[in-house]
Amino acid sequence: MLKIGSLVDGKYRVLSEIGHGGMSVVYMAINEKANKTWAIKEVRKDGVKDFEVVRQGLIVETEMLKRLDHPNLPSIVDVIENEDTFLIVMDYIEGNPLSQALEEYGAQPQEFVIEWAKQLCDVLDYLHTRNPAIIYRDMKPANIMLKPDGNITLIDFGTAREFKEKNLADTTCLGTVGYAAPEQFGGMGQTDARTDIYCLGATLYHLVTGCNPCEPPYEILPIRSINPQLSSGLERIIIKCTQRNPEDRYQSCSELMYALEHYEEIDDRYRKKQKKKLNLFISSFSVMLAALIGAFGCLSLESKQKKNEYFSYLENGQNTSYHDDVREENLINAIKTEYSDSFDAFDELRMIYAKDRIISPNEMQTINALEPLIKKDIKSNEQKAEICYNIGLTIFSYYSDDGKYADSVVGSTRARTWFSNTKEYAQKSNKEFLNDINYSDEVINILLNLGDFSEDLLNNNNSQESAGSSIADINAGKDYKKSWKYLSGDFVDDLKDNSIDERFKITVCKYGSYILYSNNQEMQKSLGSSYSYDKVIKAYDEMIKYLEGINSEDSKDVLQSVKKARKQFEYANKR
Repeated sequence: MLKIGSLVDGKYRVLSEIGHGGMSVVYMAINEKANKTWAIKEVRKDGVKDFEVVRQGLIVETEMLKRLDHPNLPSIVDVIENEDTFLIVMDYIEGNPLSQALEEYGAQPQEFVIEWAKQLCDVLDYLHTRNPAIIYRDMKPANIMLKPDGNITLIDFGTAREFKEKNLADTTCLGTVGYAAPEQFGGMGQTDARTDIYCLGATLYHLVTGCNPCEPPYEILPIRSINPQLSSGLERIIIKCTQRNPEDRYQSCSELMYALEHYEEIDDRYRKKQKKKLNLFISSFSVMLAALIGAFGCLSLESKQKKNEYFSYLENGQNTSYHDDVREENLINAIKTEYSDSFDAFDELRMIYAKDRIISPNEMQTINALEPLIKKDIKSNEQKAEICYNIGLTIFSYYSDDGKYADSVVGSTRARTWFSNTKEYAQKSNKEFLNDINYSDEVINILLNLGDFSEDLLNNNNSQESAGSSIADINAGKDYKKSWKYLSGDFVDDLKDNSIDERFKITVCKYGSYILYSNNQEMQKSLGSSYSYDKVIKAYDEMIKYLEGINSEDSKDVLQSVKKARKQFEYANKR
């Protein structure tokens, strides 16, 4: 064993032992010249059977890691070999393995597990897309380091292998019983990307339930049979990951990532809400269908052909194993068939465009070009209102003139047409639909007013550049009062109203944080005594309080923006 305080290879000073396994010991060391901390993994010849076999495995592991560059993977910086030992110098990962968190605290919070799952999915996808693909094969809590910043690092590549396309089976069966996929024990062909998906599913099961799949009853049960409060959407994801037959699992990490990012949409509670909306559509559609049957007796051959074409295109567009460009093309074709129920195609296209949280000018142009077909082909006013509202919020939040950075001020102006259409169709809908506050004149008018204010703001900024006058001098006072009244008063109440759409609140938080900070001097001039530092801080604090209470990728991004804007406002207005 290395001695504490000894100098390795003339540059690494051994500080302490930080871990050990069956055939290796890991130390913390420091390069004193560079003042950089590293980890040194030591494998001794006298402590291992078949050292030459182990040595070859370590060489494969280190050569593999040297070629990789990913924020969730450690880097190898040095390999030192002599007659007695094999030393690997790598990044020192500060933190503890998730297995320790399970031992100390039991099941981990669902929102944490989903965030870790996304990071692990991302790093596995990176490994699988190397050439040749790298199959990790030993995903488990003990091999996942949780760092102080909440991010994770995947360690221990001792069982990883490069995928060989012509091989029928693995040469060696490796992995950890309980987490390992059935094919890792032979007889089912060689391991591939779907093997890692199984191991990840078993790991998520352990993390979210606290039940170790390596212990009795040695099976992965539905997670809600252990904790009914867990998401049924996450339960479906874990069940699909851990299917015995690889063909029944997610076929790629990108497909799994999409499911994780939309797990709430496959949750039973979400589906019940969607089913209620669908029933509204079915009731109105049934009346129309009965009239058609009475008049014509059956569907015409032309309408059957349109229906078949539509669903063929829609199926391809919803297939997450296809590239997004292929899915987009199929969904646009589905919409252009002019089938009378194209709601699903429109909404799937919207979600594809929103995946990267950027709506580019080209995507905006495509959406706007298809807009007339909503009026023409979707027969239900309820569904017309819903799809226009969904598209409007997406544009408000994510539109970007340069295709790189979303600008909710510009986005709010581009979304106005869609909110106007929402209002028009909602007013023609049935009474039950109108009881949903998210489609009420009150909410839609707020979004329209913010868009009008943004338009005036952008125009005034342009005028200011050309004429050199202040924004407050160019008839902005009235608009500031309207926006200020809402952002500092009514919106704070809306944040506490559980019946109002979460997406609406997040969108307005993002927009409001920018407006309150970037235009505070103009607001002071325009609003006089009704404007105050304390009111702005209170508005920011209410936004932060709300955003900290929910868990989604959008809310996390917006929370950071709001905190940053509050800090900048506080600094700019120091008393």
